[in-house]
Amino acid sequence: MVDITDWAVFARAAELSSLSAAGRDLRMSAAVVSNRIAKLERHLGVRLLNRTTRRVNLTEEGALFYEHCIRILGEIEQIETNIAARREAPRGVLTVSAPVAFGRLHIAPHVPAFIERFPEMQIRLHLTDRLIDIVNEGADLAIRIADLKNYSFIARKLAPNRRVIVAAPDYLKEHGTPQSPQDLLEHNCLLLRFPGSQQFQWSLEGDEGPVTLPVSGSMDSDNGDVLREWCLAGIGLALKSLWEVGPDLKAGRLKVVLPGWHPLGHAVYALYPHSRYLPPRVRAFIDFLIETYGPKPYWEKGVPLPNAARAAAK
Repeated sequence: MVDITDWAVFARAAELSSLSAAGRDLRMSAAVVSNRIAKLERHLGVRLLNRTTRRVNLTEEGALFYEHCIRILGEIEQIETNIAARREAPRGVLTVSAPVAFGRLHIAPHVPAFIERFPEMQIRLHLTDRLIDIVNEGADLAIRIADLKNYSFIARKLAPNRRVIVAAPDYLKEHGTPQSPQDLLEHNCLLLRFPGSQQFQWSLEGDEGPVTLPVSGSMDSDNGDVLREWCLAGIGLALKSLWEVGPDLKAGRLKVVLPGWHPLGHAVYALYPHSRYLPPRVRAFIDFLIETYGPKPYWEKGVPLPNAARAAAK
């Protein structure tokens, strides 16, 4: 008979490439994890994992089984969650990790309304631009604006993240307005720098296809708010999300540069481990944010994008 717990143990070990890490996540000893996976392998009659002293790797059969395994586990989790949600109101403490600027502007202001709707909830909001380990640092979910190809979590899209290159009118008056992506190489580009940051290269998409440029400038920071302030002061160009600079564009404090070229980016996601039962409080918060942001996020409404940039944003 199939023991679905063995499937969950196998899936977590495969995702973490470690029996001991899977054990810590699932609150089991490494020996128990190993025994459960061995039992599953005997049941299936194939080896699923190649084991070394430090890591485990999927065999060909293991990779095939993993694809089916996570789909079935996800369906079971969905069924259990839907049934639980019918009888259990969201309650308890919810720990949320989010980027500093996005969390300050577009999560923290909405928490009071969420608590008003679900008075038995408590929110612990931790703002950090560091990519935390959700499991080991005790977060229930994390908000991310990033490439998720290396994340072994369920990702649910909260909102699009449209980006533009902007500058203050005074800067453009003094230094001129770039007419092509290559012109950016002659301008002072304000860069976001932190471990893992790719903003020392700006990737743009236009009618002529994608282009990646090694831009540079006299000032950089690991804080997006600082770059916005420098940009408003007329110091240089900045690549920013509409959720950051929408009000500045509406007020005319900033202008969109190269409207025919839109910067490539990543959407806003909520991440949570799929090996855990998803409590109603987690689902309620995710649903609340999606409802609050809307199909077209409120921070995009009324932003005076030039026609080319507006078309690219659809």
